[in-house]
Amino acid sequence: MSVELSLLGKDTQYPTQYQPEVLFPITRAESRQQYAHIEGITQGKDWWHVFEISWLNQLGLPQVAIGRLTLPASSPNLIESKSLKLYFNSMNFTQFDSKQAFIATVEQDLSKAAGAQVELQLFQVDDLEISKPQGICIDDLVPERLSEHPDSSLLQFDATAEENVEIELYSHLLRSNCPVTGQPDWGTVFIRLQGKKPCYRSVLAYIISYRQHNGFHEQCVEQIFADIWQLLQPEKLMVYATYTRRGGLDINPCRVSDLSWMPEPIRLARQ
Repeated sequence: MSVELSLLGKDTQYPTQYQPEVLFPITRAESRQQYAHIEGITQGKDWWHVFEISWLNQLGLPQVAIGRLTLPASSPNLIESKSLKLYFNSMNFTQFDSKQAFIATVEQDLSKAAGAQVELQLFQVDDLEISKPQGICIDDLVPERLSEHPDSSLLQFDATAEENVEIELYSHLLRSNCPVTGQPDWGTVFIRLQGKKPCYRSVLAYIISYRQHNGFHEQCVEQIFADIWQLLQPEKLMVYATYTRRGGLDINPCRVSDLSWMPEPIRLARQ
């Protein structure tokens, strides 16, 4: 379904009765057409943290939790974020026999919308741990040139490196815009690579070039993955972005060329 038909960016009434029909799937196929030949573009997961989850227990008392959703990158559809927020809010006054019954209902509804199995893990509100980023932070480097829009030609090899390496870089400077509302999206991006060593300054310049780009979180990560795969031609590659929260949700897409490089999901302090 076209995102123009969704409720994103429109004034809406928040439902107070359970409404699974509010979920709005968006096909992944259209944005992936130009990357169809890229190995790993459909390998990975989208993790969502949902900070506004509440339902009623058997006694009619409100329950609260933080949720972690796992959507496979191979699913035909992603789920538009505002519809997901409305969906969870529609359950605030719905009674469930148990926490397990709530989880089962959510997994069934979201799996139907995504076209693939979606999993929900619930945490008590004080139990979702905050992680520190691992790897080499490249944010203090000075790029040789900058671009106002994504430019894969910025990516260069390190001319001084002779041997292949395995590295993990990260930057807190990822910024892009929602393609519908124009609101800014902020994130930390992790790049794990095995192959010829890239110039770290060029990688930073490339990440910065997204600052005025309009794209959904998942699409930005897939474009970064595809550009690095084609330009730097690594033996293995992982791109994982942890975006900051908006509307009680944060989205964390990860793509890998080799499933053995699939990381565990994390939550950073800025989220």
